[in-house]
Amino acid sequence: MAATPEGPDATDPLADARALLARCDWPAAFAAGSQRLGTAQEEQFEAERLDLLAEASWWLGRLDECISLREAAYRSFEDRGDRRAAGQCAVWLYEHHAFKARPSIAGAWLRRARRALEDEQESVEYGSLVLREAEVTHGRGELATAAGAAADTVALGRRLRSADIEAEALQTLGRIRIDEGLAVEGLELMDEAMLFAVEGRLRPYSTGKVYCSLISACEALGDLRRAGEWSEATSRWAEDHPMAVFPGLCRVHVASSLRARGEWDRAEEEARRACDELADLNVMNAAAGHAEIGEIRRRMGDLVGAEQAFAEAEAISGRAQPGLALVRLAQGRVIEALSMITHAVGEITWNRLARAQLLPALVEIAVAADDLPTARAAVEELQSVGVDFSSPSIAAAALTAEGRVELASGEVCACATLRTAAERWNELGIPHESATARMLQGAACREAGDLDGATASFEAARDRLEHLGAALDLRHLHDITGTAPPLPAGLTEREAEVLRLVAEGLTNKQMAQRLHLSEKTVSRHLSNIFTKIDVTSRSAATAYAFAHDLVL
Repeated sequence: MAATPEGPDATDPLADARALLARCDWPAAFAAGSQRLGTAQEEQFEAERLDLLAEASWWLGRLDECISLREAAYRSFEDRGDRRAAGQCAVWLYEHHAFKARPSIAGAWLRRARRALEDEQESVEYGSLVLREAEVTHGRGELATAAGAAADTVALGRRLRSADIEAEALQTLGRIRIDEGLAVEGLELMDEAMLFAVEGRLRPYSTGKVYCSLISACEALGDLRRAGEWSEATSRWAEDHPMAVFPGLCRVHVASSLRARGEWDRAEEEARRACDELADLNVMNAAAGHAEIGEIRRRMGDLVGAEQAFAEAEAISGRAQPGLALVRLAQGRVIEALSMITHAVGEITWNRLARAQLLPALVEIAVAADDLPTARAAVEELQSVGVDFSSPSIAAAALTAEGRVELASGEVCACATLRTAAERWNELGIPHESATARMLQGAACREAGDLDGATASFEAARDRLEHLGAALDLRHLHDITGTAPPLPAGLTEREAEVLRLVAEGLTNKQMAQRLHLSEKTVSRHLSNIFTKIDVTSRSAATAYAFAHDLVL
């Protein structure tokens, strides 16, 4: 976007619209830019007007309209021989179509941008092009080539004194360095890029891109301290740009961070808002929002809701969801679960961090399937990634996975391994993983004959899981300890049975037939149930049943 004049310029009919765009007043900028130019001005300013409208449309979330306007601006710039402006439009069109998950169209625009800017190598527009090319090369796993291009663009940004190019290039290079196994250097580069944003020296787009990229990297490495340090600033920036695309993108990352910290209700709220905001804008991140909901629902014991969320993510993205494998495990479909998670891990070739996100599930499922060789191989890979990427959370996940395998193999060292895992997770402030490790530690202590240690571990795990509302793991804990969970709200066994049938969708008549009771007796049970759990509808009763792990 062109620099904004200090004040309205009588010779520039777009001066007011440019000033409004610079102030992030997207609706007013769009309205001002929509005023048709006079015949004498059209030849000189029409391309800029179309590009300005495209920019405002993007921030208003009207991506299809933005694409149409940007394409028209490209043609207009090209017709008048302005290759630099046309090339920048082509770069943006690559970005827009990538957001819409149209890789073939996006790639065609990037190649067109290369042709337009080939002879403009000392320009901001060329730097913008090279960074997108570096991202594509990075995505193919050609890390050395991508790193060289990003480093050259950092130098270009500094020569041109362009804060936007320098910051975006630093974050691109940082992400590549992380994938090269140089996590400390990569994060330091990204922190440096963030300084530009905090200082207010970047345009809104560059600010959002740097913020979201850093938080995403922190998630992959499990660096929750760094993510927390920047997340408040991210949220503040996003709320200051309420009609922007980036709040939705940021919300997906915030939801993941909240889930890790055990704030599941808030996490689900953020994920659902992200899905709504991104539905027509960014396909892959909308799918990530649904997958996040699926993971939260699974942990809360709502397997139906989890499966629905994962199915929505798959429908949007066209990709199978590995989280569904753990749903299948919880449903007792172990062989199917193992096939799903093995396929998901196998699809990821060069990206070790992405594989590491799936390896703990592979270990858990392989152990359940009594496939200990697969589980051990996954543990070794996870340990290697934790060391090579200096990631405390991946190292903690490797300890939990190692303890699972040792427990399944009957090794006496399982108790010590899992105790250490629980301590590490607790230090990292990730309560669910800490509770899971304590639950497994209890089983290991019991196997080793340490009944007091087992009891203490089980009680600690139960307290934490109940606080989290982790119904699925509580069910597992009760299976391990051989104890039945107390029924909530003073429900009797018969009332709990009736409530389960309500959750299955049965009518009063069908419940009466199933339980060999009269419909009048079923109605009386329902009345008592509704009073005890304080609901007034069958849908609310169904939600209560899932939330309190009453559905078998």
